[in-house]
Amino acid sequence: MILDQKVLKYKGQIVFEKLEMSTFKRIPKLFQENEACFMFIEEGAFSIRTPDEFISFKKGKGLLAKCFDYFFETSKKQRDEIDSIEAIGVLLYPTIVEELFQFDIANHNHKVDYNAKSIQIDGLLNSFKESINILLDNPELADETLIKTKLKEFVLLMAKIVNAPTQLDFLSSMFQRNSSEFKKTILNNLYSNLSINEFAHLCGMSLSTFKRKFNDVFKDSPKKYFAKKKLEKASKMLASKEYRISDVAYDCGFESISTFNRSFKNHFGKSPTEFRLN
Repeated sequence: MILDQKVLKYKGQIVFEKLEMSTFKRIPKLFQENEACFMFIEEGAFSIRTPDEFISFKKGKGLLAKCFDYFFETSKKQRDEIDSIEAIGVLLYPTIVEELFQFDIANHNHKVDYNAKSIQIDGLLNSFKESINILLDNPELADETLIKTKLKEFVLLMAKIVNAPTQLDFLSSMFQRNSSEFKKTILNNLYSNLSINEFAHLCGMSLSTFKRKFNDVFKDSPKKYFAKKKLEKASKMLASKEYRISDVAYDCGFESISTFNRSFKNHFGKSPTEFRLN
């Protein structure tokens, strides 16, 4: 999936990265549990699915994300139109930022109302990106002192862009994940085509823990509940001729039209076409 990768390290950790990837349908975030990150989108387009939001990104946008569980996704249309995705990443780690700024994250509790945020790339931030691009293409120029300077510059820029009171407040907020209510996460992503395993990942749980929690909250198994809700929505959409059957299938989170037709007929005793005619 990774076609090309260039990295710069500080204290053995990747802090700047340039990635070219082939297109994909859905992948979990590639970051470690103790990473926050920023991504400059250079080419292509994708979306991220978080417990609370579905946010789209394209060239000229940036992704600011705390360390939490989410998915990168591309639509069928994007995969048909785009060959690859290119991005430049800045990775932040508690141990490194505490050393660079001589502070203890635990002593700061500045919070923000997002786990992930879309940032417009322009002005100084675009100039910063170009400077990192040069260093990634010419790693012999990037000694430890220069990398430290660029990390501090990035933090200063982002603190101003997101209107953080101070640089330290910005940094501390990036390692304080906003919790998401379990039921809200399920309902926000009910009509996605996430598998049960992927739902568990999105909720930050093991599969067994997720199933137990789901049964406690919804009084049903995930498989039965999701199937029932998707078919209920599909039957309502079919009552209107505004939607094509293929639109209904994908809007309700079915993997394919054939899967939708089979599931619908098993539940209602009629195909979607027959159901609409009647």
